[in-house]
Amino acid sequence: MSRRPQLVPWKAAGLVSEQQSSGDEVVRRTGWVFNNEKGDDLTLEEFVATGDAEVGAYLTVFGLRTPDTETQSLVEIGCGIGRMTCAFTREFGAVTACDLDAGFLERCFETVGRFGKVDRLRTSHVADGKTLDLPPSSTDITFSYITFQHCDPDDALELSAEAVRITKPGGRVVLNFRTRTRGDAVLIPMSKVVRGLFRVPKFGNWLSRQRLAARIGWQANRLTPDEIIGPLSAQFSAVELWRNPKSSIGGREAVTHTFEGINSAHYWIIATVR
Repeated sequence: MSRRPQLVPWKAAGLVSEQQSSGDEVVRRTGWVFNNEKGDDLTLEEFVATGDAEVGAYLTVFGLRTPDTETQSLVEIGCGIGRMTCAFTREFGAVTACDLDAGFLERCFETVGRFGKVDRLRTSHVADGKTLDLPPSSTDITFSYITFQHCDPDDALELSAEAVRITKPGGRVVLNFRTRTRGDAVLIPMSKVVRGLFRVPKFGNWLSRQRLAARIGWQANRLTPDEIIGPLSAQFSAVELWRNPKSSIGGREAVTHTFEGINSAHYWIIATVR
């Protein structure tokens, strides 16, 4: 762990979530981890509702909802405590939720047990932050949202390759990334400094639980579409890039589409596996 400081804030966040008495308490007390809000009036149900809305929009816009959806399988990379996982279990016949921290996976089961179809759920621990402990060609869709930007660049690229590896031929990978913005000229160097401080014994663990420090430390990479698609292009039969209409990001090997519901600092790569 000392050689991989980018993993520290996620381990700390998982530990904090384990220390709460319920999923509702996780949302109320540790909103800095999940949705930038906290307060006694917040509920896990409301938190899950935000995921329901996004899942519904993305499945429709990206053409992922079909008459066969309920018989298909989906792997979610970076499930957290299950904000979007609940909706996935209502849509797909089998869902595998993956996360770096085992504490998140336990909370994910709790959340889906209350607001999803827990009989359709299994979990998988991404212990090293870059390898999926799942068989090749074993899922119809591999999905990840607001996770890869928090990974070390090499880990993000490896996880992208892992997503392709576990997806069946004809299946699709649906991966979200963050593009570079003006503020990154300061934020990215600062994030490296903060992650370096996470290595400091005792102080680093405390720092990783502080809202501002954690949010800075989480911003670990900004990869271009070509950096992701290039090494994997031979394994794709079709590639789409989705972005906000106000964004100018593009990729040489992808057909570009726009959707106003995408954050202007984000983009999606949606590829069909050959």
